[in-house]
Amino acid sequence: MGSEKCLYILDTNVLMHDPTALFRFEEHDLFIPMMVLEELDAAKKGLTEVARNVRQVSRFIGEMMQQQDVTNLHEGLDLVVPDGLELSHSNGKLFFQTSMPETHSSLLRDGSFADNEILSTALALQSADNARQVILVSKDINLRIKAAILGVPAEDYFNDRALDDLSLLYRGMRSDGADLWESYPDLESWTENGRTWYKLEPLVGNDWYPNQCLTIGDEADESSVEAIIKDVTSNSAKLRLVDDYYSGNKNVWGVHARNREQNFALNLLMDPDIDFVTLMGTAGTGKTLLALAAGLAQTMDEKRYTEIIVTRATVSIGEEIGFLPGTEEEKMTPWMGALTDNLEVLTGQQEGGEWGRAATNDLLASRVKIRSLSFMRGRTFLNRYLIIDEAQNITPKQMKALVTRAGPGTKVVCLGNVEQIDTPYLTETTSGLTFAVDRFKEWAHAGHITLRRGERSRLADFASEAL
Repeated sequence: MGSEKCLYILDTNVLMHDPTALFRFEEHDLFIPMMVLEELDAAKKGLTEVARNVRQVSRFIGEMMQQQDVTNLHEGLDLVVPDGLELSHSNGKLFFQTSMPETHSSLLRDGSFADNEILSTALALQSADNARQVILVSKDINLRIKAAILGVPAEDYFNDRALDDLSLLYRGMRSDGADLWESYPDLESWTENGRTWYKLEPLVGNDWYPNQCLTIGDEADESSVEAIIKDVTSNSAKLRLVDDYYSGNKNVWGVHARNREQNFALNLLMDPDIDFVTLMGTAGTGKTLLALAAGLAQTMDEKRYTEIIVTRATVSIGEEIGFLPGTEEEKMTPWMGALTDNLEVLTGQQEGGEWGRAATNDLLASRVKIRSLSFMRGRTFLNRYLIIDEAQNITPKQMKALVTRAGPGTKVVCLGNVEQIDTPYLTETTSGLTFAVDRFKEWAHAGHITLRRGERSRLADFASEAL
């Protein structure tokens, strides 16, 4: 947005995606075509997030009309930010379409298509108002392409992005060469509760975060160090050497780490001081297996949690197969293939043959509960280990609704791969998982790690690179 006041035409999908978009254009004016109002009206019924967002848009507009006692909308509404919304004040106005435009291009058939009517409205405004720039805002790429063909400036909606570029996303790990020790010649070290600690003061460089994973030296070097950063201040930080889950007797429910990222992940998952963990990575990096193993170890062995709750967004990879019969758990079972596959791996290591495995499966079934995302509103989980799988497919609002379900003693673990988003209008930079990673990185009780190396099989590794 430049300093010149612009007129932004909002497409329906922008308001469906973010009702507060009405108040996010600062001093600029907004315009809502009649077709957008009709599409909003058609989508207002139901219990989906889209329907709730549409109803919220209508309430925002209705409240402004009531406060300003406006009956004739020809002169528009002042965009007044409602109480409770932590947004900067908007000085613009909201205008509505009061006359039907004529189709301004032979490329736009008869205007019977919703997109074509919106484009016709944009062309009419462009012709009538030469004093300022008219810009169409839409999350529909095809509509933006059609607008570009007709000479109408069009933009995506940017205010819902956690980041401008995914490459800027916090990775959860920093690698420092052996020269880090040289930067701190008077390094303070001590042992506490069987763990080795170091204190870095003053800090060299930027981007030090609590619970950030730190590697010093090459992974193949036996003298390399793996630590987790604790107690970060403006000028100092404490390092705690991590537990070694690579081999030997130290494991998590029979699972050993196969690489550095997995070892860091197990340390974050097993740390009782960390309430929120996010694991990102491509298929086969071990996200679900590590999270489930840590949950079982802390639920069954350490008795830290009473049960494991697993949920995920029900977005399929192919065609829908219709409604599913049964209870909530039975309906969710087809979506939980990754969970059941990993449970089979974890229970297959139990002793006692078939009878032992059957008894273990029955015991785990009573402690691992599958819950639908649709029925989370209003619930509170006490002393639970909550796993949110496929978190890349949920919106920031859904992420907030889920994480705020956590009561005292509950740990929330989010798993996902932002390169596999299946939800319409969600992108790598607008996913709820991306928001969670970015917003929690400075909190002392949250941890994140990005898993990079696939550990399924040589076939899966080659397929992920070659196909």
